[in-house]
Amino acid sequence: MNKPQRDVTLRFLAEPQDVNFGGKVHGGAVMKWIDLAAYACAAGWSGRYCVTAYAGGIRFVAPIHVGSLVEVEAKVIYTGNSSMHIALEVNACDPKSLNRRLTTHCIVIMVAVDQNGQSEQVPQWIPKTEADKKQHASAVKLMEMRKQIGEEMQIFVE
Repeated sequence: MNKPQRDVTLRFLAEPQDVNFGGKVHGGAVMKWIDLAAYACAAGWSGRYCVTAYAGGIRFVAPIHVGSLVEVEAKVIYTGNSSMHIALEVNACDPKSLNRRLTTHCIVIMVAVDQNGQSEQVPQWIPKTEADKKQHASAVKLMEMRKQIGEEMQIFVE
């Protein structure tokens, strides 16, 4: 069996169809790119088909212009039994200058599923470096915070 791939980077040019009414890349297009990178990362780690269970903490830091070279970097920062927490960063630059700048970042949780939609076990990710350990601890803390937010959000779904 091949070794699971922890991270992936998608690179492409922002195209005219991605633009919003303000002339910048639409946030929905960026969210689609994030979901695609999260899927590629989770599938590469688990070797399974994966679905998005959660996307949160999305921060749009700077706009992306049409024609920019876009990089969507995704990496596993925590694994549960069937879930993978993926940290994502979107960077963009003018392809002529290659002066990258952060535009968006977030966390996405993907779940490996079988052909019937039932969750499947994924390989465990074990942090090795200090940076890995900090990201892992942050993922655990964010899980606790999401539980609290979920409880508060119940008022909107009852």
